[in-house]
Amino acid sequence: MTIDTMPPLPSYDDAEVVVPAPDAGPGNWAGAASAILVDGTYWLTYRVRRPLTDGRGVTVVVARSSDGVGFEPVAEVHRDAFGSESFERPVLVPVPGVGWRLYLSCATPGSKHWWIDSLTALTPEALPHGDRRLVHAGDTHTAVKDPVITTGPDGWRMWLCCHPLDDPGDEDRMTTRLLSSRDGLEWTDLGEVLAGRPGHWDARGARVTAVLTQEPLMVLYDGRPDAESNWHETTGVARWVGSRLVADETPPVTSPYSDGAWRYASAVPLPDGRTRFYVEAARADGAHDLVTCVR
Repeated sequence: MTIDTMPPLPSYDDAEVVVPAPDAGPGNWAGAASAILVDGTYWLTYRVRRPLTDGRGVTVVVARSSDGVGFEPVAEVHRDAFGSESFERPVLVPVPGVGWRLYLSCATPGSKHWWIDSLTALTPEALPHGDRRLVHAGDTHTAVKDPVITTGPDGWRMWLCCHPLDDPGDEDRMTTRLLSSRDGLEWTDLGEVLAGRPGHWDARGARVTAVLTQEPLMVLYDGRPDAESNWHETTGVARWVGSRLVADETPPVTSPYSDGAWRYASAVPLPDGRTRFYVEAARADGAHDLVTCVR
């Protein structure tokens, strides 16, 4: 499939660094971000990661901004508070009549398993001490992480990244499932909607990272061709056709530097019709910065 009317996509050409990597060199990453615009304020939540020798995904930060570029941290959650070996992509969602909810991707120590937890509080600043609830436990066969969550008149939707655990050494494979909910805590699984394509750049797996448009429903997703490209995902587009997402045939967007990673893209619709993107992008020394651009 080729998408006839391709929406604007993020690129490195005029990207600005929002959060630099915590240090130089591979394994130092700032990213896996999600972002929203609420009443003129940008809210960004992201993961800070260090190399395997320093503990992987160490903290999740919640920050705010008036211009979408300069952010002030307002809250931080450490993985130790959840008994997690690592954090991956978080999501921040305002919940009318309740406050704010932070979803956290948590790694089970000593395994390849992941689960999703949450914190709910009246304000973003209060989230580290908010009400904690398990959202999705995964199971012995499946690790779950990196949710993309949207809300609307028809309720809540979650695009969930799933890693099969049945073949030791191949747990990096990934697919995306769609779930629905009335409250953002109890979810109904609607089935797999996106998977890798043999022989393509996303052969090893496909993970939805952002909803681009609702009519027609189009998403950004990232993927990789093989196990060796783990953590170096690049980004493409897929459209809802029938009962699942179908990938566009054009080449993925990449960073021009080091491992080429251009992943975990988040899209924020702007009042003027443009979109502000946030992406975890590889830089020349192998570290990953969190960058932004407007299209």
